Amino acid sequence: MDARTIIDKRSLPSRHVTEGPARAPHRSYLYAMGLTKEQIHQPLVGVASCWNEAAPCNIALMRQAQAVKKGVSAASGTPREFCTITVTDGIAMGHEGMKASLASREVIADSVELTMRGHAYDALIGLAGCDKSLPGMMMAMLRLNVPSIFIYGGSILPGSFRGQPVTVQDLFEAVGKHSVGAMSGDDLDELEQVACPSAGACGAQFTANTMATVSEAIGLALPYSAGAPAPYEIRDRFCMAAGEQVMDLLAKKIRPRDIVTLKALENAATVVAASGGSTNAALHLPAMAHEVGIKFDLFDVAEIFRRTPYIADLKPGGRYVAKDMFEVGGIPLLMKTLLEHGFLHGDCMTVTGRTIAENLASVKWNPHQDVVRPANDPITPTGGVVGLQGNLAPDGAIVKVAGLKNQRFSGPARCFDGEEACFEAVTNRAYEEGEVLVIRYEGPKGGPGMREMLATTAALYGQGMGDKVALITDGRFSGATRGFCIGHVGPEAAVGGPIGLIRDGDIISIDAIEGTLDVALSDEELAARKAAWAPRPSPVGSGAIWKFAQAVGPAREGAVTHPGGAAETSCYADI
Repeated sequence: MDARTIIDKRSLPSRHVTEGPARAPHRSYLYAMGLTKEQIHQPLVGVASCWNEAAPCNIALMRQAQAVKKGVSAASGTPREFCTITVTDGIAMGHEGMKASLASREVIADSVELTMRGHAYDALIGLAGCDKSLPGMMMAMLRLNVPSIFIYGGSILPGSFRGQPVTVQDLFEAVGKHSVGAMSGDDLDELEQVACPSAGACGAQFTANTMATVSEAIGLALPYSAGAPAPYEIRDRFCMAAGEQVMDLLAKKIRPRDIVTLKALENAATVVAASGGSTNAALHLPAMAHEVGIKFDLFDVAEIFRRTPYIADLKPGGRYVAKDMFEVGGIPLLMKTLLEHGFLHGDCMTVTGRTIAENLASVKWNPHQDVVRPANDPITPTGGVVGLQGNLAPDGAIVKVAGLKNQRFSGPARCFDGEEACFEAVTNRAYEEGEVLVIRYEGPKGGPGMREMLATTAALYGQGMGDKVALITDGRFSGATRGFCIGHVGPEAAVGGPIGLIRDGDIISIDAIEGTLDVALSDEELAARKAAWAPRPSPVGSGAIWKFAQAVGPAREGAVTHPGGAAETSCYADI
């Protein structure tokens, strides 16, 4: 298909900067960058990446962006590369830096939107490699609604520690072992030097790989593209193909909102549960839905989780990492068995220009592997992630149960106003077996920023207490978290939610089978405590985190910061 003969520039956003005598000054800037007259009058395609030197998740993105640009050029488009930020959770974890993580999702979406709007680009290819950059980039695509393709930068390869495969999860848990004398300082030093051996995002089914799986299932990424590890040269072929394909989407006028429908969001939630993915998906999928004006909150996500079988034996609850699943058939193998057994909508459009069912038609089941089970023979019949609700969480909560043997827990509360206080107690073993540790004032507004708690949960697991205590928070847990850990408890403490009203010794009951989270207090007692409750002053008074806290909504709805697609009066793609 020759894009030059079928794409009418007069209907595209870039006409505002490249066409007609009045745009001569604008064109002069493009000539200054070495563009030819032909390139200026072709469609302009934004190639946005989250490349930086903050972490291995992002370091391979610039290389891949060059391959994307070659694909765009080969299909008679003009690529324009730009970068945005990333906050990498592995480095932000366990200190004040984590308050920047969720806010970075909004900054990524906003900065891509502003760059596209300001320069009137016609299509978008977005490359991202770390937890919040994936949903942030896809949110920008849905907000702008120009033809778009998402590219995951790829996962890291597993490390090797004395002949055993390891990931960064093992290192966080090693901190807990070290704190109780179960690992020497020399062994910890050796492990930290080998746990992360290459470019790429954390290798197991943590948040990055969970949202990468979502990108294929929701239809915004090319099949197989999200599974290949970052160092694999095949990634450049996927990038080249994406550059060519976005021009086809432009010609056919296939836009992200044609792809991301309610059914597509349900498909996305399905693969999260089936793969034992990160609880953070229950935050990001509602945020993506919000961009297109679709109601799809935590309870809608949890309902999909409840009825989906858990079939991919991936870490942290299982045995394998993303590289292993890619090498036995990739995300399409997972999706194929879900489709065959009625768990996916096959009629959803994708960036290939074909439906999910059409994309998967030639995928064959691989009987010589045990990474992914058939959907009618699951590891467990319900999803790897489940939703909870009760008088302690009227607006819901979320827990990952993949690999969790006991899914019921009851015990007295031990309350901490902030993660640092709890982490100190865990480090010093100042808690009792059977307790429910409560970390509050860590929600979207109260943190601010809804920090992840991997440092604390991994330390508990490293101390051998992963199934002997429970932990609940109005903050979040990392995709690498395992054990009985409940996040996203809402309403959050900062707005007077029940989690802010409980006291040490109150009995908390968690039932991940029935989907309940309750505290043994009467409605009258909770009301009396609420009447005596007073809000805490915010720990920040200015800057980006302050701005986030002023605008952010509840976790139930994705912790979003603007009115979303439902309130739009116009769409950028139609300017």
